[in-house]
Amino acid sequence: MTKAKKLLVSVLAALGVALMLPAVSLAWAPADTATVHPGVQTFTEGGQCTSNFVFENGSDVYIGQAAHCSGTGEATDTNGCQAGTRPIGTAVEVTGASRPGTLAYSSWNSMQASGETDESTCAFNDFALIRIDPADVGKVNPSVPGYGGPTGIGAPGGLGSTVFSWGNSSLRQGIRLLSPKQGIVLSNDASGWSHNVYTLTPGIPGDSGSGFLNRSGQAFGTLSTLQLLPTVGANGVGDLSLELAWLKANEPAFAGIQLVNGTEPFKPNLVGAILGG
Repeated sequence: MTKAKKLLVSVLAALGVALMLPAVSLAWAPADTATVHPGVQTFTEGGQCTSNFVFENGSDVYIGQAAHCSGTGEATDTNGCQAGTRPIGTAVEVTGASRPGTLAYSSWNSMQASGETDESTCAFNDFALIRIDPADVGKVNPSVPGYGGPTGIGAPGGLGSTVFSWGNSSLRQGIRLLSPKQGIVLSNDASGWSHNVYTLTPGIPGDSGSGFLNRSGQAFGTLSTLQLLPTVGANGVGDLSLELAWLKANEPAFAGIQLVNGTEPFKPNLVGAILGG
């Protein structure tokens, strides 16, 4: 900034004039070398989940996970307005990061604090944000492994629409063949809060929280529940657009939260995702 501009800024600041400065654009690590990205494992007090997408709010960078990943009750405690949950500020280990992240937002904590009572919201608003330690921001890339994207936020599509995801449970023992998931939409339920999705490689424990993309590469949901019956391989996917809208409406500090688009183009190719191409 030149001396003249510095002087102008000082004068305007003294007069109480707000400056509309351009937002700082973060430099992401290259996708092929980034160690923190959608799909890495997160561990909250021993509980294992898969991260979904990268988000930013001002200069802070977050990776998303399911709110139930920080729950303290049984696996059957799925009502976020009643279930026990760990406090904001809890340390969360993020695979690929040198330092623990911090639980910065949980829909479960927030719904309980605000007195939410809508049944569908309580049952399916299952979203949390882990703040990445500033020391690890340079290791982050927002692209989804194998598929690339996301290309924004969208809807899943109608019945039979193709969807994509990336599961990374440690139960897969690092076998890449089992991580990419392609499937179809079975139903859209609960006033739009939940989508029932069938995938060819089913979600397993540890995949909870992983992100789902529609056939255009838009992020539309986060894995909330795994189903064994009546449809093996079916997944309950929370609606990301509604989860973010609820967050912005109820937590003023996150009014500016934004999904970060991938730096890699979206490639809707299951074989390519398996091979890494």
